[in-house]
Amino acid sequence: MVRLTRAQQQERTRAAVLAAAGQEFAERGYTDAKVDRIAERAELTRGAVYSNFPSKRALYLAVLVDSIEPAGPAEALSRFARARLERLPMIGDTSAGGKLRLRSLAGVFDDDPGRTTLAQAAKLEALLLALTLEAAAPRAGRRVRLAELVLTLLDGAGHLADTAPGFGDPFDVARACEHLAGLDLADTWDPPYLPFVPLADVVEEPWRPPASSRDEITGRQVGLDADGVVAVLGADRLEAAEEAVRAARPGDRITVAVVTSDPAETGRLIRLRVGDLIGCLRGVLAPDAWQGPHLVLDDGSAIASAAGLPDADDTTEAAVRVRAGEIVARARGRGAAYAAATAED
Repeated sequence: MVRLTRAQQQERTRAAVLAAAGQEFAERGYTDAKVDRIAERAELTRGAVYSNFPSKRALYLAVLVDSIEPAGPAEALSRFARARLERLPMIGDTSAGGKLRLRSLAGVFDDDPGRTTLAQAAKLEALLLALTLEAAAPRAGRRVRLAELVLTLLDGAGHLADTAPGFGDPFDVARACEHLAGLDLADTWDPPYLPFVPLADVVEEPWRPPASSRDEITGRQVGLDADGVVAVLGADRLEAAEEAVRAARPGDRITVAVVTSDPAETGRLIRLRVGDLIGCLRGVLAPDAWQGPHLVLDDGSAIASAAGLPDADDTTEAAVRVRAGEIVARARGRGAAYAAATAED
């Protein structure tokens, strides 16, 4: 049996009350919400609710503040971890039910191509989480290694909960993630191959992308006609997205168009992993706060074709720089996103 300290128990109770109150207020509104029902949802007593919040009004305001208050890196990691850990299998779950609740892919992609795609999807997840943390503390520098460490810890907790439901305490894991924000991992972005990347080809071609595409990060339709860089990456080269992000000029719009030869499986896998990550980040990001790249699944290769890449597949690594409705530079192969991002207009 796991024993909690008094501080851990208080934190756990407060988090449970806030989560239950959020559900109650969302379903019934402030006026019709009842503290008794909030206590019941949280599996706590009415007194436990009032020991943390003196009134229903105070509780409602706390829910609102918790949802929109900008989070520093430590709080951001804590919120992200709590959201990720909510789906851990419980003692009463069947093995199959626990895996579904966990969204486990164990045994689903055991072949080498599948494992490669999973590894690349994990790299993309780490980049998106890192960009969120970097926005919370701009002076802290690159946080990709921190994001990878956090995802390793959370995925490890998930695998352990899958095989031994009920082991450990998720709030301890969330607190550990929070403390990881203070680690100095000497993280820098200096891939050794960059000095050897060939310059992008200078071209003058019309840029005719689809009128709009769905951004997998924001869920909104976005136009692709703005000046900037479009990186066309196969599902097995997703880690190259960071090149475009780091090398882009101020004001550039960065779009990562993911292409795959198997939209039904590989495309859905990427949509699952990115959607899962963004869902857990909703408690960290304020509405309209995402300032990172657009991510589009180019299932029909329409964007790739517009970029002059009709034969794009899972191994594609290419990019174009767009200006005033024209493609002004194109690069292919290792370092293509960097070459296009740094190309002279």
